[in-house]
Amino acid sequence: MSIAQTPDNLPEFPNQGERLAPHHKNAETLQLLTQRRSTAAVAMSEPGPSPEEIDTLLGIAQRVPDHGKMTPWRFILFQGEERANFGQILAKIWAAENDTDDARIDLELNRFTRAPLVIAVISNVLEKHSIPEWEQIMSAGASCQNLLIGAQAMGYASQWLTEWYAYHPFVKDALGLRSGERVAGFIYIGSTDDQPVERVRPDAEIGVWKG
Repeated sequence: MSIAQTPDNLPEFPNQGERLAPHHKNAETLQLLTQRRSTAAVAMSEPGPSPEEIDTLLGIAQRVPDHGKMTPWRFILFQGEERANFGQILAKIWAAENDTDDARIDLELNRFTRAPLVIAVISNVLEKHSIPEWEQIMSAGASCQNLLIGAQAMGYASQWLTEWYAYHPFVKDALGLRSGERVAGFIYIGSTDDQPVERVRPDAEIGVWKG
């Protein structure tokens, strides 16, 4: 998917070889980061991002630390009726393996219709490479986070989910995952009037190393 052309209201990406500023001092970005908060996918609705906005989001998702320039991730988009089609697969897999009821089947059928856009970020790890596997995995996680922040900066709600279907082998087959690939996250993106409440955030353990 090309990221070269963007409408006037979307940011432009630099050209290859272009010199970039070493920093981008921006109070609005800092404010966004201090208030970043997930919105439950169930609270999302139309409209979702336009094709041009999706194009930009995917470009933003690729601007993450990537030791070795490996691009150890790829993206699968779920939109329109394909969200419900994938729900049919989830419901079938769930029903075949679990004692269930109509409410749970309905939940599985509509998992991906909770938001107008779902982006699966697939971690594509190359084993036995000079770049450690852990660094490749973390790069995919950074891509998920960039999608969350980019979507919220565009004015959309977003949530990073995995849930059971991110790990089930039959779901992985349905997604076409190859050897060494795993679901890093399903990023749900849409509009909302919901105002999430700030949650408790425990203080991180912080130390200062002294030699």
